Amino acid sequence: MSKSKKNKQGLITESNSAYHGYTDAISKSRLAKMSVCPAYFKWCEDNPQEPTEDLIIGSAWHKLVLEPKTFDKEFAVLPVNIDRRTKQGKADYDAFMQSADGKQVLTQEQFDTISAMKSVVMSNKYAVALLQGKHEKSMYGMDELTAENIKTRPDCYRMVGDRLVITDLKSCRSAVYEDFCRDVTKYAYDLQAYMYCYNASKVLNIPFENIDFIFIAVEKKEPYLINILQADKYVLQRGEALFRKYIGEYHECKETGEWWGLNGRTGIINNLSLPAYLLKDIE
Repeated sequence: MSKSKKNKQGLITESNSAYHGYTDAISKSRLAKMSVCPAYFKWCEDNPQEPTEDLIIGSAWHKLVLEPKTFDKEFAVLPVNIDRRTKQGKADYDAFMQSADGKQVLTQEQFDTISAMKSVVMSNKYAVALLQGKHEKSMYGMDELTAENIKTRPDCYRMVGDRLVITDLKSCRSAVYEDFCRDVTKYAYDLQAYMYCYNASKVLNIPFENIDFIFIAVEKKEPYLINILQADKYVLQRGEALFRKYIGEYHECKETGEWWGLNGRTGIINNLSLPAYLLKDIE
């Protein structure tokens, strides 16, 4: 990855691509890769991957909900009447791709899906109220213990009385409470909740205890169920523990140049046992 020349600090208005392209501050999505091991993190840093379909759909949905006026500047929808099996269809497709000029291309089916998801959000009065704030502002701060630069980009934030409310849109396969709870630990949403609140408290000079983090989860398939959930103190406590572990290891690895693998710092052999549910049966 290319190195940035100017150290960013504070609240900055910039494009999403500029935010992601700035690598001198670490984001939640990058830091979460430390959960596997530092060696995996380093490999991901050195071998950037193309975005998955889920990431593309998620980005397009965010754009359509939060910044609809500029959606067409970043995304283009492929017409359904283009048949690439024919000579004319191939020519039409080539002309469309040329006109798209580097934009991310969506199929009509994908666009219909994110449009339906947006409609669900806009028809929920609580979601609408939560999204009445500042959108897509980059926050650049510094971790007080490791002095590592960190960055966050809340979907939306606003002051409600003396409290800062940060709202995050999440597309998911299931918005059912139990399923989303599993997603919280699977995809490190707890790490995100803490890191966003922690960074906002520094950048905006607001006490951490005066910040609320709320998820708006919307399913990616019909009937596009929506669930609005606020991270409680236990989610934030686990997020803090993960943040301290990952940012500490990240800092150490940067300082030493040693990005250890699955056997840890010492390389000691791991003990292999049975899953907890099987051990219960044996015991």
